[in-house]
Amino acid sequence: MFQRGDTQNIAIVTLGPTKEAQDMDGLTGGAKTKSFILHYNFPPFSVGEAGRFIGPGRREIGHGALAERSLVPVLPPEDAFPYSIRVVSEIMASNGSTSMASICGGCLALMDAGVPIIAPVAGISCGLMTEMDATGAITKWTTITDILGEEDHFGDMDFKVAGTTKGITGFQLDLKINGLPFEIAKTAIFQARDARIEILRTMLASLPAPRADLSKFAPRIQTIQIDPEKIGLLIGPGGKTIRRITETTGAQIDIAEDDSGKVFVYSNNAEAMNRAIAEIDGLCGGGSGPGGGGGGAPIENGKLYNGRVTGIKDFGAFVECTPGKEGLCHISELADFRVRRTEDVVKMGEMIWVKCIGIDERSGKVRLSRKAAMKEMEGQKPADSAPAPAAQ
Repeated sequence: MFQRGDTQNIAIVTLGPTKEAQDMDGLTGGAKTKSFILHYNFPPFSVGEAGRFIGPGRREIGHGALAERSLVPVLPPEDAFPYSIRVVSEIMASNGSTSMASICGGCLALMDAGVPIIAPVAGISCGLMTEMDATGAITKWTTITDILGEEDHFGDMDFKVAGTTKGITGFQLDLKINGLPFEIAKTAIFQARDARIEILRTMLASLPAPRADLSKFAPRIQTIQIDPEKIGLLIGPGGKTIRRITETTGAQIDIAEDDSGKVFVYSNNAEAMNRAIAEIDGLCGGGSGPGGGGGGAPIENGKLYNGRVTGIKDFGAFVECTPGKEGLCHISELADFRVRRTEDVVKMGEMIWVKCIGIDERSGKVRLSRKAAMKEMEGQKPADSAPAPAAQ
């Protein structure tokens, strides 16, 4: 929350994965996506009026655009902080420049969210009162810092200036007179700078720097570098492979669009993230052989695997033993008793122990057995491989 005089705003920051960036439909090219958005809401009650809540008008769009472009220069580069960022400025009360309050509140919200901004930003508005002679020449003038509603209405200028202690990041000038003498513009800029630094001093007394850690509700991210030629392998036909990984692990996976091979994994759960990373490493780390398509390590005959159930059929369950490699555990191999329904023993997405009991040389199909795995883990051998009794 930021309050300056009678003006008050609440700024809310939302962090999301890079795929949540806004798609841009430009007629003449330019940027394809927009990863930072600032929305500005100005409800009627903020100025003591009763009115309808409808779509954004010119005021909301213009003020939001000014606040947005004033914060963009201090945002970290996407390769250092690969998140989509949305700031919403809710104006609670207004009697002064709410767009500048949105910059101050938005900056504090970004810092509170743990976004490593380059430098804090604040904004202030500077007004002007003039006296003119019969020819229209200015004979007397004075600038006003932080104009209120009445000063904005009766004054001749609304000069909004935002920036850090070292420079300006955004400004907007509204005039009611024909032109602005250089001396007045220079005075207004330096006057706005002094006020901006004073506001920054108060802001930093509340929050001196961006928080070292992200909120526990924000998705954590880890970047993986894979061979760019294996991006298609990770995506799979029609996105099947990457969709399967996200559905089974619960982690969000984004692939950089510049074909650099960078993969971003987002999750609030460390186990889900580690599982997704392990699957990506196994899938894109090379290797080939029987046991399904993909680039993961092949399934070996006679070996135990702790795999995930990826499909349930009437005749058994498909189990993924290594990333992208799966086999069939027939219903007769699920348990050492008669199983009427596959779902009675295993569930979709469940992790179970299985043993590879055979690989078809022609088709490469893998036969798995949960029953054999359970016996081996109990220190027993399957009946079909038990040694013959010694001669008496």
